[in-house]
Amino acid sequence: MTKKSSQTDAEDVDLSVPLKTVCYIVFKAREFDAKVPDSDPDSGSNPADDKSADVLEEHEDDPVLEELTSLISELSDDEQVDLVALMWLGRGDYTAADWGEVRAEAADAHNDRTAEYLLGSPLLADYLSDGLSLLDYSCADFEKEHL
Repeated sequence: MTKKSSQTDAEDVDLSVPLKTVCYIVFKAREFDAKVPDSDPDSGSNPADDKSADVLEEHEDDPVLEELTSLISELSDDEQVDLVALMWLGRGDYTAADWGEVRAEAADAHNDRTAEYLLGSPLLADYLSDGLSLLDYSCADFEKEHL
């Protein structure tokens, strides 16, 4: 997890949230986003009989969602603000040169529902990745280690 050399007009940004943490959230969010709606909530079948297909379906007690919610909720306020600012940056609301402004707005909007807000965005992983990229950060090393 290294910072790429800057070819843009992005200022040198130091994130409060560790890059490794953002990359882990991206990785897990992609895992969560790959799930499909539960097709048979009352199936009563044995996972071995249905080839464990239920693991690919959304459930209220989804362990990936619980893990992401817990991880984000346990971050400091500054780290949560960085995540929101990265998401806003990645979805195209701002440019890298606006980092100070976007972070200030995210700080003003901060509340105790950050995890729910972020995880309610269906493209969270893409937005965070794009936000990191705009700031010249990359999760390439993290992906190599975990894939």
